Amino acid sequence: MSDDPFRVSMAIDPDDIVAPVNRRIFGSLVEHMGRGVYGGLYEPENPWADEEGFRTDVLALVRELGVRIVRYPGGNFVSGYRWEDGVGPIDQRKARRERAWHSLEPNTFGLDEFARWSVKAGTEIMLAVNLGTRGARAAAELVEYANVTGGTKRSELRRSHGRERPYGVRTWCLGNEMDGPWQIGHKSAADYGRLAAETAQAMRTIDPTIELVICGSSARDMPTFGFWDETVLEHCHDQVDLISAHAYYDPEASDLSSFLASGAAMDDQIRQIVAITDLVARRKGSSKRIGISFDEWNVWYMGRHESRSADPRWRHAPRLCEDEYTFADAVVVGSLLITLLRNVDRVEVACQAQLVNTIAPIHAEPDAPARATAIYHPFALTARFASGNILRTSPTGPSLETESHGEVPAFDTVAAHDDLAGSVTIFSVNRSTTEPAQVSIDLSALAAVEILEHLVMEGKTPTTRGKNGEGGPPHEAPWHHDGDELTLHIPPISWSMLRLAKG
Repeated sequence: MSDDPFRVSMAIDPDDIVAPVNRRIFGSLVEHMGRGVYGGLYEPENPWADEEGFRTDVLALVRELGVRIVRYPGGNFVSGYRWEDGVGPIDQRKARRERAWHSLEPNTFGLDEFARWSVKAGTEIMLAVNLGTRGARAAAELVEYANVTGGTKRSELRRSHGRERPYGVRTWCLGNEMDGPWQIGHKSAADYGRLAAETAQAMRTIDPTIELVICGSSARDMPTFGFWDETVLEHCHDQVDLISAHAYYDPEASDLSSFLASGAAMDDQIRQIVAITDLVARRKGSSKRIGISFDEWNVWYMGRHESRSADPRWRHAPRLCEDEYTFADAVVVGSLLITLLRNVDRVEVACQAQLVNTIAPIHAEPDAPARATAIYHPFALTARFASGNILRTSPTGPSLETESHGEVPAFDTVAAHDDLAGSVTIFSVNRSTTEPAQVSIDLSALAAVEILEHLVMEGKTPTTRGKNGEGGPPHEAPWHHDGDELTLHIPPISWSMLRLAKG
């Protein structure tokens, strides 16, 4: 590891605005997969559970994490799910075999429980409808149950279940990863596009105010990436508002340098999707701009675990994909958040997948208080301090050559300026595995500033796996302020946050 830093220069200009921060960038996914729900959110027999069976230790960590919207109930799970199984008196609900993850679903946690949990967590609801084994009718009936005040069959059913007022769910996903051969009810792009358009029309007949997310490609490396998105939008461009994007980054699928550059891959994916949506709009002569819902993203050790239960028996809440994250994983999560914020003019929703136990920032065991994993910290700090407007920073500095992504900037950053709070927050990542960065920041456009804190997340052995991740939470780091110039020393393989107060 070198002590000789590479040099980066950048300027902060509060007038060079990309777009306002959309708080829905800080979303998550709760899926009936493994112990994500049962043993995660909901465990009535647990000593930390409240009167409704929700784990209060998990709720406290979710609130601290700063999650603003949660997508539910999947994920692959939704493509075989009957929403009616998860509402009404719990003692009258029946268990079913759940095919997506080969487990037994008791249906003791469903929409009614999730809605009450969301109130306690302070999160907005994002519901996915089943377009794998069901269609427009079931989706419209779910909108009626959730959003109609009363006087109809399903709204009165909800009221009979103890919920007088509607849930008022604003954002709805039209299925999940329907391009994937693994998906229950997998369809061609044309077939899915027609079904999604039909479903969108039926749902909006019940509630014309809802926002709809169409299934885009489930991964950038899908052989149909691009073609799928374009074809689907040709069928339902005018009926939907957002197109979904998904991406998981496996630390063991590439070398460390390529893994640390995962944000560059996400950047490229977003640019390609924007180009496709704008192409379809031009072809249709439409001024409507389709946004992106990046509603599944995270670091995932996909090669280490069975994604479905290997047990031939149908078991309740088997342990699936309970990754223990490293410090390097946390740096990449911070980097991916930088990418999402930089593209906030087109990315309107983003959901880190998932929330508890299954590839998650929160881990809960039956006999111990829930705890934060390594990837928790950059998410919580970014969600807490990224507010106001995102600014263009345009840093100048060296590039790195990576095996998977080619040449990428060694240093990546984004800044948020909150004029009302009188603050500027700069989030950065040093992708170099060997060299620190010396970063010079021109603050002349901000007039007088006060340095509030400079936090850095680093570690000597970044790929060590452990309960708290190598390096632990971010720590205070030095800085030098001279007139209009601020100088930072940022170590290799690190994520950092600098907070300034305008004078």
